[in-house]
Amino acid sequence: MKDLIIIGGGGFAKEIIWLANDCNRKVKGVLDDSVQTHNIQVQGATVLGDVSSWVNYKDCEFIIAIGSPRTRQKVLDKMLTFGEPDFATLIHPSVRFSNTVSIGEGSIICAGSILTADISLGKHNILNLNVTVGHECEFADYVTIAPMVAVSGNVKLHHLVEVGTGAVIRQGLNLAEGSMLGMGGILTKNIPERMIYAGNPAKKLKEIVE
Repeated sequence: MKDLIIIGGGGFAKEIIWLANDCNRKVKGVLDDSVQTHNIQVQGATVLGDVSSWVNYKDCEFIIAIGSPRTRQKVLDKMLTFGEPDFATLIHPSVRFSNTVSIGEGSIICAGSILTADISLGKHNILNLNVTVGHECEFADYVTIAPMVAVSGNVKLHHLVEVGTGAVIRQGLNLAEGSMLGMGGILTKNIPERMIYAGNPAKKLKEIVE
């Protein structure tokens, strides 16, 4: 199995190095564009250089340990300007999922999560600690789900959707591209594109302006 390089040197990277160790993956180092991080240690792994230097490690696999969906996509796009890196998929050994669950490359599923049946996850998704996902859910690429989120069955999360810690999503709902459900939100209706909903029941908070 190839050595692993972590993209991003922040707090989430520390957790992903721990996850990689639990998956018996050897972490060769970290890449981060912040010059101040270069040559320092992140959870025992050395920051080897900036993201574009991945081309010096083509014998490795990569995982993007950045929580923000938009930043994660931008970093991947930057990497692709220099070639086609090989991305790992990290699934903690404690995760439970059926044989009808498909998981896209570059995705991260953290300890304690449960995915039931007929579920499709796109590329570069992050499911943090103790997330539950019900039957027939469909997640597009670059979805981020924070810890302790409960997603009921038949839910669709589109490109760049983000769900905050402890949120609950009712069965059959649709979270449109670039939308966000805030921490602790109880969602009972669909969220339009690039809108933030929060509260119990979750209501429109503001539009995401990009």
